[in-house]
Amino acid sequence: KLITFPQGKTQTFCNVIKLGTFCRTVVWPCLPPLLMYQYIRAKDEDYYMTEVLYYKSGSKDAKAFYDTSRIGISGHWRIQQDMETI
Repeated sequence: KLITFPQGKTQTFCNVIKLGTFCRTVVWPCLPPLLMYQYIRAKDEDYYMTEVLYYKSGSKDAKAFYDTSRIGISGHWRIQQDMETI
């Protein structure tokens, strides 16, 4: 009895159906592209910062900052530093 909602009016029932339909047809299809866009922007910002760090360091060894021969994210300079510490 604590979880069940008392029977409402027909208008309330129709509004719940309309809201659910709106979420399924408008909100849900827009969500994955927005999340993908946010992921790409975060990755782009990370790579940009790595490039700026590389440029300002004056180093000629790009692999010291991002080693492309390593698998996945393990090539990032911060991950390399953490793995050396471990």
